[in-house]
Amino acid sequence: MSASEFQRIIEEFRLFSETTKDLAALEEFCVSQMGTRLPRYDWVGLYMLNEYDPGVLVLGPFHGASTEHVHIPITQGICGAAVAEGMTVVVDDVGTDPRYLACSLETWSEIVVPIRVNGVIVGEIDVDSHTRKAFGGEDREFLEECTAMIGSFIARYRT
Repeated sequence: MSASEFQRIIEEFRLFSETTKDLAALEEFCVSQMGTRLPRYDWVGLYMLNEYDPGVLVLGPFHGASTEHVHIPITQGICGAAVAEGMTVVVDDVGTDPRYLACSLETWSEIVVPIRVNGVIVGEIDVDSHTRKAFGGEDREFLEECTAMIGSFIARYRT
């Protein structure tokens, strides 16, 4: 993926985040843009920590095939690891990582990036690819910029 396509999506995402006050609309925009415009991003979803049980991630908007993993304890999976470790997790081959929660036989690699509000993790972006070693440094930077915008949006409009 070219850096210019990442930059175009970032600019469109930034503009959308400045013109809406609806978090659900922003989340849907984010996953749909990534899922339709980035060919290696075969599944894109947002998981947010359950406000009543912060030990569980709850699936929000997603783009791609349905998944049975709509609630993930932070003690399980790559998604849980990103929250528990407090950092981006990149897995080049999910078949070699015992933390992986199998969703699709087609998935080979995954990247999960935490969303922070005022330094506190509140959720994450999860991206799966049908290609091994699909995610490099540019993907990481792009997704971390997206999560920073989501976190800033939540901080701005949280009541």
